[in-house]
This record gives sequence, C-alpha cells and structure tokens, in this order.
Amino acid sequence: MLNCNIFRHIVRWISMKYDPPVYGINFFSRNKIRVVNVIGRRIPMSKIEGKELFLTDNLNQNVELIQRAFYHTEDLVVESVVFGHKRGQLLYINSLVAKDKVMDYIIRPLKSSKVKHALESLQVSEEKQTGTVHKLVSELLSGSCALLLEGEEKAILASVPVEEKRAIKEPDSEHIISGPHDGFGESMATNMMLLRKRIKAPSFKMKKYVFGHLTGTNVALMYIDEVIDQKVIHHIEEKLNSVDLQELQTSTALLEVIQDNKHSPFPQALSTERPDRAASYLLEGKAVLIVDGTPEVLVLPTTFFAFYQSVDDYTMHWIVGSFFRILRLISFLIAVTLPAMYIAIVSFHPEILPLGLLYSIRTSIEYVPFPPILEAFLMQIILEILKEAAIRLPSPIAQTIGIVGGLVIGTAVVEAGLVSNTMIVIIGLTAIASFAAPFNQMAVISRLLGFVSMVAAFLFGLFGIAIILMAIIIHLCKLESFGEPYFAPLAPLKTNEMGDFVLRKPNKNGESPS
Repeated sequence: MLNCNIFRHIVRWISMKYDPPVYGINFFSRNKIRVVNVIGRRIPMSKIEGKELFLTDNLNQNVELIQRAFYHTEDLVVESVVFGHKRGQLLYINSLVAKDKVMDYIIRPLKSSKVKHALESLQVSEEKQTGTVHKLVSELLSGSCALLLEGEEKAILASVPVEEKRAIKEPDSEHIISGPHDGFGESMATNMMLLRKRIKAPSFKMKKYVFGHLTGTNVALMYIDEVIDQKVIHHIEEKLNSVDLQELQTSTALLEVIQDNKHSPFPQALSTERPDRAASYLLEGKAVLIVDGTPEVLVLPTTFFAFYQSVDDYTMHWIVGSFFRILRLISFLIAVTLPAMYIAIVSFHPEILPLGLLYSIRTSIEYVPFPPILEAFLMQIILEILKEAAIRLPSPIAQTIGIVGGLVIGTAVVEAGLVSNTMIVIIGLTAIASFAAPFNQMAVISRLLGFVSMVAAFLFGLFGIAIILMAIIIHLCKLESFGEPYFAPLAPLKTNEMGDFVLRKPNKNGESPS
C-alpha cells in the first residue's frame, strides 16, 4: 500500500509539473481523472486505459478535455455563446458542418430563445445529449455541433453536417440498353433511399455498423427479414461482428476481411452500382452491404452464375434474354481456353485440324522466331497494358489510345515477324469474349485464368487444359459464399432453382419476375 501511495504521488507531481490537470472520471480519486504526461508520453484521448471519460460541470475543463481529445487541431472551432444567464461554448469541426445551418438553426435561436432548456430552442432535425467524451468526439467527427453550458454535465448535440454529394446518374461501368438509369453514389443515406423507393415492405430491415478505429466508417446491412434465410443472415452478422480494422475506405476492403475463402480468385460477393440490380437480389433473399463513401454495394451471398446475368435479361423477351446468358457463359470458356487451345493444337495436336487450315496456320507461323506460348504471352500482356492505359487516361484520349494503339501495335508486331496473324486473331477474340461479362470482376478473373491455362497447354497439350478446367470446376464446387454454395444450383444440384439459371424463365402470375 505504501509503494502504491508513493507511485501515485510521483505521477501526480509529474502531471502538475509538465501538464495542467484535466478532469473526467475516476482514475486516481473517486470522482475525477487526470489526463497526464507519463514519462513524456501524452495521453489526450477520450478513453484512458479502457475507462470512459465523462464531462463535469466545469465548462473550461470540459472544453480543454475536448481539445486534448482532438490533439488541439486548429479546425476545431470553439465559439462563446450565452443562453439565458448561463455561459456556454459551441464546438464543431470547421470542415464538417454547414456554416449557414449553424448560424440559422443553432446560434440565432439560442440568442433569441426564451425557453428554459437549450435543447428545446434548437431548430434541427437531430438533437440529443451525451455526457461521455468518446460519444461527443464521435458526433463531432460526424458533422454535429456540441453545446457545452456552465454547470451542465451533459453536452447538447445538434446534427448539421455539410451535404456535398453528386447527382444521381447511371454508373459508367454498368450500362444497360433499357431499364432504370439511376445509380448509387457516395452518400449512404442516398443509397438507402434508392433501395427504399423500390422495396416498400415493412420487413425491409437495416442494421448499422461502424468500422475503422481511425476512419469510423458507417456500414449498413440491409435485407428483407421475411425473405432471407435466417442462417445466412446470422452467418453474415457473425462475420461483421468479428471485424476489427484500423481504417476502412472501400467495400472491397471490407469484403476481403469477411469473405469465407480469402485465397480464392473468384469474387465471393457481387459488387454493383445499380439500385435496380441490388433490389432484385434483395427480393430473392440476398443481403446488401452499403459502405459510406463508396458507390459500390455488395450483394451477398452470391453464385458464379449471377456474374453472367444482366438487368437487360429481364427487360427483353425471355428467349432473347436466355440466348444472351448462354452467350456470356460461352464467352467465359473462350476467354479461359482459346489461346491455350491454339498453343496445344499447334504444339502437340496439329493432326486434329483440317488440312487447309493447318497449312494456313503453318504458313503464318513459319518465320516467327518465338514459340506459340511466348507469342500468346506477349500479345496478352500488350493487351493488358493498353487496357490499363485506357482506364487511367481521360476519356477522349483513352478511346484514341485503345483504337490507334491496338491497330498500330498489332500491325507492327506482325510486319516485324514477332507474332503471327493467327495469334492476333486469337488474342482479339479472347479480349472481346472477356469483355462480354457484365461484371468487370469476372472479366479480370477469366483473363488471369487464361494465363494459367496457356502454361498448362504448353506443358501438357489438351490434357493440360482438361486438368485446369477440372481444377476450376472442383474449386467452384467446394467454394462457399457466406455459407451458401457458390456453384449452385449445379453443385449441389437444386432442380427447383433451375428455372432462372442459365435460361431465363418467362414471367408468370404470382411469381417474381427477377
């Protein structure tokens, strides 16, 4: 006990010598807590050793405590106000609040109000009170103003965030021929509104999460309670409750943390910027995750075949929609196997080609100094570089780079004898097939798998391609998306879900059209 008292007096002496005391809750005494310098290390936080800091009835100490919690940042504005006979301070982050709203809805009403309670005089839609420093800091960082009054142990919080958001428009990456042309934006509230407009069921629920110790990013989990499988939603909630991140900026970063298989190249949640697409999946019993600050909404769980379905399928005749679905799945096989098939046939199995076609191919590759595998790799890498350059450049220049660059480079490599004419055709068809996927996530995966299949074809011929395809199918059959089979309804086989799978079934009374 004596040693504890000596240590306590030493720490108090250090705190008084190097830093004035700021009070909160119990730390050294029963009623108050000091924020101290311990061996030269400042601890100006809203929590100390896991203990919550509370406001006191001393106005100056409360203001100093908040300033320390913000490390004395210069954009924390502190304005003096008077309410009745009480002196007060209004605190807010300069860049996070709407200045006109602060003046019109808070400062002027406080000066002219005759009511006894300051909370009643504020003219804002969201107002509340808190006595904890941690909650007050969190609200200030969310665009609220905090009113501290002399003799009051609670702060009055008024939400007046600055509302800067872009207009609702169709996403550039998910164009459709017919149907709605609106899209998600960076505002979580706007995105939720777009979904609520489409789904007016009372069982359409929202659960809010906050991730990121530094960013405090809001995340909304939305689902229709009477439609979704409760096992699925429990699995998703368990994943979300286990998240512990320092910062969260994008929905993709969140997906990497919560997905079931972190080493699979296949996307285990569908990312979309289209409200109509997200709403249709919600009506099918899926859930969506909305991350504040990003327009990409995650749909989960999902399946492999969902990435080859488009909103256009439901805005045209079911036969036409089914035809395009089949075409997209064929395009996946072309993107994965076409260059590999060419390499395998030219290198190992030329006898399976018709004689005229064989002579034509042999003539085109006669003076090419490289084997087919190097030809294919060279052209695929050039294609990826052109595509990446076109994405990063402004739109008018990007179109020029894509067209002129492809023509010039393609012609130059053929005339130089580095690549055959046949390989140019093969790589061109492969690129077009990969771009047929409605989602860029799967288009990239198909091109990456194409590299793997080319290596297998170079080593083992057609047997290598068969091995790669078998490995892909086995992996897809084993893969799960938030507890649900990724290759459903094929593995496991679900005949009752075959109606809207590869073929789009026609709409009938009493059934959902999507």
